[in-house]
Amino acid sequence: MNSIEITEFVRKFGIATGIVIGQIIAIIILWFIFRVISRKISANEGERIKPLFFKKMRVLSAKQISNTTVFLLRIVKYLITAFQLFITVPIVFSLFPQTEDLANTIFSHVINPIKKIVLGAVGYLPNLFTIIIILVITKYILRGLKFFSTQITKEKLKLPGFYPDWAHPTFNILRFLIYAFTVAIIFPYLPGSDSRAFQGVSVFVGVIISLGSSSAIGNLVAGLVITYMRPFKIGDRIQNQGNTGFVVEKNLMVLRIKTHKNEYITIPNLQVLSASIINYNTSSDEDEEGLILHAQITFNYATPWRIIHEILIEAAHKTRYVQKIPKPYILQTALDDNYARYQINCYTKEIAKIPAIYTDLLENIQDGFAAQGLDMTSPQYKIILPPESRGEEPRTKDNEETKGRMKNRGEKKSKNI
Repeated sequence: MNSIEITEFVRKFGIATGIVIGQIIAIIILWFIFRVISRKISANEGERIKPLFFKKMRVLSAKQISNTTVFLLRIVKYLITAFQLFITVPIVFSLFPQTEDLANTIFSHVINPIKKIVLGAVGYLPNLFTIIIILVITKYILRGLKFFSTQITKEKLKLPGFYPDWAHPTFNILRFLIYAFTVAIIFPYLPGSDSRAFQGVSVFVGVIISLGSSSAIGNLVAGLVITYMRPFKIGDRIQNQGNTGFVVEKNLMVLRIKTHKNEYITIPNLQVLSASIINYNTSSDEDEEGLILHAQITFNYATPWRIIHEILIEAAHKTRYVQKIPKPYILQTALDDNYARYQINCYTKEIAKIPAIYTDLLENIQDGFAAQGLDMTSPQYKIILPPESRGEEPRTKDNEETKGRMKNRGEKKSKNI
């Protein structure tokens, strides 16, 4: 190696050393800047950085946002440092003839992927513009449907045969169908949509969803059927699956009711649809006479039925929230061997106060019988017919004593209400 080559080698070595030192200084400055930014983010956690809310629901707290931001900055810092090292090594190797081929190889491994990404992004711009146009059209179609849904819900727009409470679920159905149609249109324009790997993942996701959501789909379909059946609405007092309460929420998956004991019961829509639904509020509409409350008692035949009727009618008139018109009325539902069955019926539109109305009615019934001096605990007698009338053998001493005991036996029977 002559002096010229040595001088050239020293010069290139000096350049390489300067490049390495410069990159080291740049990395140190870069890390220092990122450290300062991270500290400022942590210091402003409660002041400038606020929690992230979506429709009054907190998605991320201020601490979570700051920690996520610091973590992302750390990733960016490592990526920039790695890129600097990948660039530095080929540049240094390219200065020397012995390592120039290695530098070209490293450059090709770094530059070629970046070149492909840039060219692919530029070539994908027409498809990207098509997707943007489709999304913009979809957005304005959904806005128009939401506007009409709101107008129908507020009864500012009326369609014959279309109820206001159908507007929101119908909008949700149309929105889902439009989203599905939009995805079907956009799918061919997505990068890699024609590859077998992409198609295989799509099929796998579809199978998982179909296998894991059979009950969810059933509840969804049942929710749609219930929506358009209109058996109840929010605020109605209903009975389903043996549960009685007020409807506080109904959606496409479940029904939630609140009982008089402030208990919240969640019933899947499949179970709601498979059982009978009693809606007490439909009897309290403006064009209806009201819900008929009834209570039944039994009383012996010693007291004339007219007196029983008067006591029960008077008790109904004294009961709060019972309507005067239509008037309360009595039904005699049975004539048993030992007593008659009386049923008092009265009208009310105060559906939310049904337990209190029944309590008041039963108290007034007890007071009415007590005022007349009538004991509501009547003895029950067993009637024994003569043997000859039933084709039995003549009465013996044993069966005489047995039947005598049966005749004298009395039972106290409470009234069924």
